[in-house]
Amino acid sequence: MQLTYWTEHAWLGTHVEPGVALDVSDGRITSVRTGVDTPPPGTVPLRGLTIPGLANAHSHAFHRALRGTVQVGSGTFWTWREVMYQVASRLTPDTYFALARAVYAEMALAGITAVGEFHYLHHAPGGAPYADPNAMGEALIAAAGEAGIRITLLDTAYLSSGFGAAPDPHQLRFSDGTAEAWAERAAGLKERDGVRIGAAVHSVRAVPADQLSTVAQWAADRQAPLHVHLSEQTAENDACLAAHGRTPTRLLADHGVLGPRTTGVHNTHLTDEDIALLGSSGTGTCMCPTTERDLADGIGPAVALQRAGSPLSLGSDSHAVIDLLEEARAMELDERLRSRTRGHWTATALLRAATADGHAALGWPDAGRLESGALADFTTIALDTVRTAGPVPRLAAETAVFAASAADVRHTVVGGRHVVRDGAHCLIPDVPRALTDSIAALHR
Repeated sequence: MQLTYWTEHAWLGTHVEPGVALDVSDGRITSVRTGVDTPPPGTVPLRGLTIPGLANAHSHAFHRALRGTVQVGSGTFWTWREVMYQVASRLTPDTYFALARAVYAEMALAGITAVGEFHYLHHAPGGAPYADPNAMGEALIAAAGEAGIRITLLDTAYLSSGFGAAPDPHQLRFSDGTAEAWAERAAGLKERDGVRIGAAVHSVRAVPADQLSTVAQWAADRQAPLHVHLSEQTAENDACLAAHGRTPTRLLADHGVLGPRTTGVHNTHLTDEDIALLGSSGTGTCMCPTTERDLADGIGPAVALQRAGSPLSLGSDSHAVIDLLEEARAMELDERLRSRTRGHWTATALLRAATADGHAALGWPDAGRLESGALADFTTIALDTVRTAGPVPRLAAETAVFAASAADVRHTVVGGRHVVRDGAHCLIPDVPRALTDSIAALHR
């Protein structure tokens, strides 16, 4: 398929350029032509600001069913987790497919073109494998395909309730028993068009130290992304120090988990040595500010991590909201609150975290840029809504990051195909109904 998209304004990685034509063939951008003031005949016009597709580097699709219910009352991460377990216990491959399809469609409506699904809900309740041991993972892959976005399935090792303790009843369906058994099952997942397969260590709580290297080696053998929840809670740090006499970051380093294909998710409560270990190894950091604030986790040292050499990406995690523009500005605004100074990242730097660096963390290094040879994945943000109207076009990147929301996304294109057109999903006509029905099905 060959066609041309004409963008009224395009963010080209360093600046906003008016009148840019993106020629697309076989799912990739073949040329980027500037100075095209009006849409030539036969082109597809995209009015507003077109940026590379957003990468949601950390998702738990089933957490979307918690939205609203876990905002009632008070509590901590640990009380929230009990509610999450109840939802997890009700999912089947069919109901998970329906829910994830709706959630990924919501992501497409928010301009997200690739998702990193941190997937640990592997087996039936009680822990018995399905006839297809990867039925739940395949349901997620199929859901992303039907919603029109790319997926990196980060198949997750989750073996323990805490530092070698057996899984509790809620966690039995997460566990393969050993890292070797996890690796054997995960090897059955195959990459295909629009799909990457990666690995994850749920946390140092959930994978015994002597099995961390098995997961790391599985990812290394495949040159696959490897993600890990890291130091999200001070309680995890305290328990790790008690069990191993070292921080979670040092434990991961000692077992070969850190490195440039690895991303630590949250990285909230770190020592100076932890930051140096992550930065010097090139290990990435995925910040999830809307979840971190929703769960009262804390504000991670993102500035120090980036300065140390840790690339930053962004995720919506528990989907308190699905809005990568909000995640981007929240990282800056949270740091302002913590430091009482402004301007830690430019709009360009925040967009890079939400696009190119997020895609790289998910194993899509050829996405996240509007340039020849890149995947033709991009999204257009309206510049004429009540949130975005007013600023001059050259400030469109600042407007998008600091004022726009997912509601301002007008177009999402994945592999050259329109998935969202004029704010409507082209493949799933009623996403709100799909969300309502799939969540209601979990409570019948």
